[in-house]
Amino acid sequence: MRPRVWNTNRNHTSRRASSYRKKTIYKSVCLSFVLVIMVTVLQRGMTPSHFMPGQQQKELHQEPVKAQKRDGIFSKTGHFWKSKMEKTHLEAEGVTENQVKSWDVTTINCTANQNMSKMDWFKGLEPNFQQFLLYRHCRYFPMLINHPEKCRGDIYLLIVVKSIITQHDRREAIRRTWGQEKEVDGKKIKTLFLLGTASKEEERANYQKLLDYENHIYGDILQWNFLDSFFNLTLKEVHFLKWLNIYCDSVRYIFKGDDDVFVSPSNILEFLENKKEGDLFVGDVLYKARPIRKKENKYYIPSALYNKNNYPPYAGGGGFLMDGPLAIKLHKASETLELYPIDDVFLGMCLEVLKVEPVRHEGFKTFGIVKNKNSKMNKEPCFYRYMMVVHKLLPLELLQMWSLVHSNLTCSRKLNVL
Repeated sequence: MRPRVWNTNRNHTSRRASSYRKKTIYKSVCLSFVLVIMVTVLQRGMTPSHFMPGQQQKELHQEPVKAQKRDGIFSKTGHFWKSKMEKTHLEAEGVTENQVKSWDVTTINCTANQNMSKMDWFKGLEPNFQQFLLYRHCRYFPMLINHPEKCRGDIYLLIVVKSIITQHDRREAIRRTWGQEKEVDGKKIKTLFLLGTASKEEERANYQKLLDYENHIYGDILQWNFLDSFFNLTLKEVHFLKWLNIYCDSVRYIFKGDDDVFVSPSNILEFLENKKEGDLFVGDVLYKARPIRKKENKYYIPSALYNKNNYPPYAGGGGFLMDGPLAIKLHKASETLELYPIDDVFLGMCLEVLKVEPVRHEGFKTFGIVKNKNSKMNKEPCFYRYMMVVHKLLPLELLQMWSLVHSNLTCSRKLNVL
């Protein structure tokens, strides 16, 4: 009788093991499903465009202080995935950790410049500008996510996209369209997204976990420990230039833009053919633009902060193209200037220091094909086919336009913009 009892137990154990495996698989599938749902809910429910104007102003006032005073809150975030990935890339390239230059800012040590608050002109400023000036000297912050391996080898075009942690859907649309990493005629194209941390403290930890998972999948995120806000866009600019100087000083060209634009890498490559080495900086350039003095405008600047009548020439931040060696020079120029709250204007100031004139090109439309947002021309794929950059498209619009432009599209005439 013993063998029969043993066989029964074995069969029972086998059934239990099979049942356990099924449950494990079921749990894994459910966990993946829940992650997708969480990303979708967070993206749709908490995007900045859903905030009330009063809340926006309040957060803008508070964010710079949080960014400066929060000491290493995510200093270890994502390392359980990232470190293993970086080691694999380093081994694959035959490079040791000791040979790689590294980001040298590891802690936040920043206090308000109280001498500023004693000045009479300072007391008359709006609270958000007071906050900006109090912490203007706090220039660099620790890195939370880094990918130095992105620039190993000869990179012809580095695509760099400014994004924020809540806009996963925009990054995903870009990866599926103009941000695809590939090699064209031996020319390598790589893509990176630039991020800070979530602006709301109560949502920061959850969004960070989702971003860590996204970075684990794609490996194309650069993140620093400062809060994403409008005024901190300039921080994103100087952090990228410093990062480039450390890890990526031999890249040939850089395209830098927003996460709500349509870009044609093939048109960019065509434009760059036979270009001579030099200080190339091309985009939708504004000449003699005046600082906006209306307080209700997003780009309002008080005279106390900038008292000149005109800005130096600068390219709209929606998207521009620059020479790699020039970007290294821009890093050095940026360190000679105080930070300015409008990032594309700040770059124009850096170009002015270098005595480099940005070049305006009709292929860059950072205000749409035409400025009338309701014009049908802004939705015409035949125009997009011959452009390099068009602003502004939401993720679904980008996917649809990309599909139309790369279909068997028949256009009556070709636009000679290249």
